[in-house]
Parts: sequence; C-alpha cells; structure tokens
Amino acid sequence: MAFGAKKGFFGRLQERIGDAVLLRPKVDDELLDELEEILITSDIGMDTSIRIVAELREAIRKERIDTPEAVKQKIAQIIETLLDKGDRLKMTNTYPLIILMIGVNGGGKTTTIAKLADRYRQEGRKVLLAAADTFRAAAADQLEIWANRAGAEIVKHKEGADPASVLYDSIQAAKARGVEVLIVDTAGRLQNKKNLMAELEKMNKIITREFPDAARETLLVLDATTGKNAVSQAKEFGNVADITGIVITKLDGTAKGGIAITVSDEFDLPIKFLGVGERMRDLAVFDPKEFAQSIFASDEISPMEQASQEEIL
Repeated sequence: MAFGAKKGFFGRLQERIGDAVLLRPKVDDELLDELEEILITSDIGMDTSIRIVAELREAIRKERIDTPEAVKQKIAQIIETLLDKGDRLKMTNTYPLIILMIGVNGGGKTTTIAKLADRYRQEGRKVLLAAADTFRAAAADQLEIWANRAGAEIVKHKEGADPASVLYDSIQAAKARGVEVLIVDTAGRLQNKKNLMAELEKMNKIITREFPDAARETLLVLDATTGKNAVSQAKEFGNVADITGIVITKLDGTAKGGIAITVSDEFDLPIKFLGVGERMRDLAVFDPKEFAQSIFASDEISPMEQASQEEIL
C-alpha cells in the first residue's frame, strides 16, 4: 500500500508544505506565493493550485488563521471540498449493472477490472466480464487470466472481432445466467478518436436496445505515474464518452498523486476508486476527507491506507 505519509506524493507534499509554513514567522503573501508554487510543482495543476491558494487567502482573512497547523488544516479542507462530488462518488447500487471500462493501454485497466470483479464477488454478486478490447494482441487472454483469479466468468471472441458483437453476446449471456454485474473491457486507444467514439456509441446503443433495464457506469482508468499526461487523457476521453467516474491507478509510492486533485477539480469528475497496489484487494474506495487528511498525516500509515488495510482484513 502506498499512502504512507513519509513516502510518495503524500510524504513529499507534506514535507514541502510543512517546511514552508514552519520556517516563516508569520502567515503572509510571501508564504502564500510559496505554497502556490509548491502545489503547482506537485502535479496539482496551475488552475487548481491557484484556486486552492485563493480560497486559502480568503479563509486566512475571514477566519484570522495565523498558525502553521491551522494553515495546513485549511489547505486539507479546501482540497477535500474540491474532491467531494457528493453522491456521485458512490457507485450505482442498482442491479443489473453494466460497467464500461475505458482508458489507454498500460494504464492498469485490466487489473482494475479484475479488482472490481473481485470486490463485487465478495459482496455476493454474480459477475461476468466482456473482453471487448479485441484489437490489442492477447488482451482477451490476459483478461481471462485475471477473470480466473477473480472467480468471474468471461465472454470473449477471436482477436480482431467486432467489439460490439462481444458486448451483444455478453449481454445475452448475462441475462441468461442472471448476472448482476457485467464489466466490459473496451479498446484502449486514443490515436483515432473518431473510431473510438463510434465504437462507444455503438456499444451504448446495444445496451439500450438489448438491456434497457440495466444501470450503467462508465469508468475512466488513469495511471497516476503519467502525471499531467493523465489530465490530457481525461480531456480526450471526456470528449468521446459520458464518464461517470475515475479510477486512479498505481498510487503505490508515486510522487504524482496530485493528478487526482487536478482531474477531479478541472473536469468535475468523481474519483470512485484508487489502485494502491498489485494485490487483488488493493482497490480502495475513494474518500475525499481521508485523501486530503493523508497529505498531512503525521503517522507512517495514513487514514486512507489504514482503512484500506482494514477492508482487506
């Protein structure tokens, strides 16, 4: 797990902000300018960083904040507010449920699908995976390996098959077998956005026609280690899909956790899960308060890491 306060994104940001506020005798414009620079250089993004410091400046004036600890806690509160998207943070709990998984190849999409399948199976749900990424070599075989690990069934076709036909067959299988959660792997390519848009539109039409009673989620998987490139991916995928939530992967030790704050703020998208390790249960439900507080956690294990460990136990 990787939300340890002394390492990765949390440790580095905590240390830099802590040094900035502790080494200055008073809370002034010079300190605020330095905090803004720290946030920007922590992959939080310029617009979001400016917004955080502007709100901090206003809070300092109104609430008469004048201590280092109060400054740190106020930053955490502001970040929590930016991340909190209310009920949109929660996954749809209406069944049957179809989850379309989108994201570039190599970003952790396949393993996230397996972790989601495992999570739903642990809840007692019957899960089916649809291997609709038919253009990437061995994608279906890789997904099948993970399906077996998660104890989920899978529908797959030959490499190069029409993704929509895989989805169609998966829906028929889901209805026949009484499946409650159908998780669909989709093509992870952005180089031809028109084809991707057409593919996703076709899939959604098939769902509407063949399984109108099913609830839907479209989750975008973003790799935290790609930093600002993940912001570009969120923008591009947002242009071709109606995204309902984000999964941030590979947060185990990365110094680029600020991407979660940037994507959530700039695109008004709820983060629903965090991938914090390679094990099947290393998928944490996102909690904005715990995430924000983890930045300034004083212990080796942050609140979010502790909660995730308790989930596994």
